[in-house]
Amino acid sequence: MFQILVVDDDKHTRRLFQAVLENEKYIVFTAANGEEALKMMDQEHIDLVVLDIMMPKMDGYEFTKLLRETQENLPILMVSAKQLPEDKKKGFLVGTDDYMTKPVDEDEMLLRIKALLRRAKIANDRKIVIGDVVLDYDSFTVRKKDTEIELPQKEFLLLYKLLSYPGKIFTRIQLMDEIWGMNSGTGWETVTVHIGRLRKKFEDWDEFEIESVRGLGYKAVKKV
Repeated sequence: MFQILVVDDDKHTRRLFQAVLENEKYIVFTAANGEEALKMMDQEHIDLVVLDIMMPKMDGYEFTKLLRETQENLPILMVSAKQLPEDKKKGFLVGTDDYMTKPVDEDEMLLRIKALLRRAKIANDRKIVIGDVVLDYDSFTVRKKDTEIELPQKEFLLLYKLLSYPGKIFTRIQLMDEIWGMNSGTGWETVTVHIGRLRKKFEDWDEFEIESVRGLGYKAVKKV
């Protein structure tokens, strides 16, 4: 099930888009501006962003530009009242994948979202490929040529999260909140234990490595 982030400073638009998307069985998160959106993305795995341009604190252009520095392949659909050709051009130049003008046709928006997910190979794959290594989200397996390791759910989700954002530092609390849930009674030390297990299982694999960042947390590094 795909998770979509709707970013718009108008609460009525957020509610409308959320209702339309949830009716299509998407999981929907919302944010009122780019700053809120970035914080949300630190907490949740997002498959696609539906984004307004004119917002306080951080507008859609700035948000997209920042996002493209770390996540080149995340699909972004800009939905804005800005209709001039130069506005659309600027949107594509900073990195959006598609652009619609308000008021939007809801059916057309859904078709565009499905097309973006399909183009990003999320709809069919839900996989991360690193050289000969394939992480399959639907089976919780990590495969390398003839070797396949099926991981416990929490271990897989932890590894998948880190490798989804190579080079990005995650604190233990961030990982704890996302993988185990904010209301979990488990301590953050559990993250350290799971990281240790992952390192042991993949210590002879040269394609990636989980590094500790002293005083901060962990990051995954791709070696190929």
